[in-house]
Amino acid sequence: MQAVGMIAEFNPFHSGHAFALAKARSLTHADVVVVVMSGNYVQRGEPAIFDKWVRAEAALSHGADIVIELPVTGAVQAADQFAQAGVSALAALHVPALAFGTEHPELAYLKLAEQLAATDLTDPGFADYTQTYATQLNAAYAKVAGITQTDPNFMLGLSYAKAVLALQVPMQLYPFGRQSVGHDDQQIKANLASASAVRQRLRQRESVADIVPSDLISIYAEQQQYGWSQFFPWLKFRLQTADLAELRQVATMAEGLEYRFTQQIDGVNDMTEFLRRVKSKRYTYARLRRLALAITLNMTTAAVTKARRLPQLHVLGFTSVGQQYLRTVKHDLPYPLLTRVSADMLAPDGVLAMTHRADRLITAISGVEQNYGRPPLIPGV
Repeated sequence: MQAVGMIAEFNPFHSGHAFALAKARSLTHADVVVVVMSGNYVQRGEPAIFDKWVRAEAALSHGADIVIELPVTGAVQAADQFAQAGVSALAALHVPALAFGTEHPELAYLKLAEQLAATDLTDPGFADYTQTYATQLNAAYAKVAGITQTDPNFMLGLSYAKAVLALQVPMQLYPFGRQSVGHDDQQIKANLASASAVRQRLRQRESVADIVPSDLISIYAEQQQYGWSQFFPWLKFRLQTADLAELRQVATMAEGLEYRFTQQIDGVNDMTEFLRRVKSKRYTYARLRRLALAITLNMTTAAVTKARRLPQLHVLGFTSVGQQYLRTVKHDLPYPLLTRVSADMLAPDGVLAMTHRADRLITAISGVEQNYGRPPLIPGV
């Protein structure tokens, strides 16, 4: 069976995503579309608006054949780490092709990645505290390879190419043009919208009838939504009660940010205000949100390191075609294929320990168990 992979968040799933899944299938003539999807937390440093099961079911109903969970240790990361986690999962499933939407489908991504790989990017400018790391990295890219585009999906596509090279996996890249909606565009164009525009409408209880598949409208209306409005009190509690030594153990804590966070938290009642207080030229809002989320979920460096030593393929769902594909590859996988979560997987030494730790807050808010005993979703069953 010919397979094509996609790496996604589907936060939430909308009509543009349905187009992307169909495009990936047609572009590669694939029999099966394998999606590695962020679990309950996303790259921008916040919980996904709907839990992973709701989003996986939407994908399976609109073009995906298999949905594998991208663990929180890969999902809540900068682009290169996010891409490497996703590519690693697809490679483990013997998926030979990766399709992705980009603002610049005409570019040769692997060749650009090879140029960058052949050059030392440890530029002294990376110590410039008046600019974000991303800004300095883009300047280095421009100097080395003449890359001047900074569009988010282009940069993510380049990260996919870098991951394919770094992991030395036989994976072809199939970039395709995004439909005419920017990454964070709030405008609706020809019944298409960015995920951020869809989230905004959903949070304001506005109609999404023109921008999501019709069968999802009533489903979304009934779902528990998640966001920093619920998580911020937990962050505030952690910052006001944890000592500095404990905060230094949090993954990605750096350069004295524990002082800045604890000094600015008092008297703040929402995430937007808190981010304004702690923002500096050195760090992007996404970087600060990711760190805040790691603090909230108590994602220590030790726990994250341990989780990465226990890679797994947690199957959130599959179609009949997807199930057939998994049967053909399951005896030749480098990682465990998890189709029903048992208690030992969630134990402190289990393969899903970090996932379980992070998802407990989702369960606490909604009352919906996220892992234990959950079998894969099967559309129509």
